Amino acid sequence: MLSEEIRRLYQHFRLRNYRALFGRIREKDGSLSATEAFAADVIFLLGSPTITQLAETLGISQPNATYKVNNLAAKGYVNRHTPEDDRRECRLSVAERFHTYYDTSDSFIQTAVEQLGERYSGEELEKFEEMLRALNEAVESQDIKGRGQGMTGKEEEL
Repeated sequence: MLSEEIRRLYQHFRLRNYRALFGRIREKDGSLSATEAFAADVIFLLGSPTITQLAETLGISQPNATYKVNNLAAKGYVNRHTPEDDRRECRLSVAERFHTYYDTSDSFIQTAVEQLGERYSGEELEKFEEMLRALNEAVESQDIKGRGQGMTGKEEEL
């Protein structure tokens, strides 16, 4: 069934991510806790969010998000940027240390795509890409509807 195959693929990505994440967490000064690592990853995934956007995405309070950002910045994993045109706004980005800590390469995806290219025609791959784009759009539309709430539908602390 299609939904089961999508679920299995998602689980593979999650397990790969968790394995890599917990493989990098160390018990020493300047290392990240699991919660900090997840928060830094969300900042990376959002691109250049504000603290408010981060809090809404994670479904946590703004003070809690600010606390997490302060810890990440103090450890050198996150940078704050204040745009010249609006000094009230603070944008976040991951620092180079994050990229060193996190393996942000997607070589495993490229390898999988190459394997698909050996198995399916260009036309079939184009149709598959079209379907994946539609799936992404459907998931993104659900994400937009659910912003500001955790998995339970209530604001949660991370």
